Amino acid sequence: MADTSPYKTIAVATTFSPRFKHVLAEAKRMRERFSADLHLIFAGKQTQEIAKKFHDALAQIELPTDTAIHYEEGDPADAILHTLAREKIDMVVAGALEKEVVLHPFLGNVARRVVREAPCSVMLFTKPLVNPRPLSRIVFIADYGDHGLQALIRTLPLAAAESCETLYVIRIITTFDEARASIRADARRHEKPRLDDDEEEVLEKFVLSAGATEVPIEARCIRGNTGLIASDFVQSVNADLLVVPLQKKSETNVPLPSNIAWITDVIPCNLWVIR
Repeated sequence: MADTSPYKTIAVATTFSPRFKHVLAEAKRMRERFSADLHLIFAGKQTQEIAKKFHDALAQIELPTDTAIHYEEGDPADAILHTLAREKIDMVVAGALEKEVVLHPFLGNVARRVVREAPCSVMLFTKPLVNPRPLSRIVFIADYGDHGLQALIRTLPLAAAESCETLYVIRIITTFDEARASIRADARRHEKPRLDDDEEEVLEKFVLSAGATEVPIEARCIRGNTGLIASDFVQSVNADLLVVPLQKKSETNVPLPSNIAWITDVIPCNLWVIR
């Protein structure tokens, strides 16, 4: 992955939560997978005590103790987002989980803003480990645009490096999507509505267009009333990582597409947003 790595710099965002070392260990794995330079972002004031904490943590995780650290005071989310933009970071790694309500884990406020507003890719870990487990089952939400295809191409080497057992490439089809397609078909009566078999065929062609890979892939169309059906699917296959392609935004506060807007609230497993 080194020669064509899309990420030259990966940053770890921290406020020194109890899971900081766990998140740092997960970031180390991503640093190695993408052959990237690692940076640390601390939302707070630089002090000798904090500097020593970083030094000791880096040494414990066997990372260079001279790793670049960016200190930014102020609101944690603002501090992280400002530093990501200023340092032109390619991907930020952070912890994600705030609470669980009836099997649905919810993002913390800082993580939610980072997912929505970060100018770069984001990787969030719900249960980071000092000794990370392989990402054995990965779910990729298909977006048929060029960015979606490039995101799938970017996912394949990581899946291979993680010895992924199954990469599920899914297409979310909501009742709203189906109603919209029916309206379009009515407006252009000479066109026949797309059948279920056609949807499956389009998804298969999308997967094949990403190129050859040894990673086992299952392509599925997932249907439900809302995009949240994808979260249920992720949990049903016990996925380790959910991959969501998102276009970089030229403006702030632009809402996410309706079929994936739920990812800023509910996080069923580790999340990789590819921008």
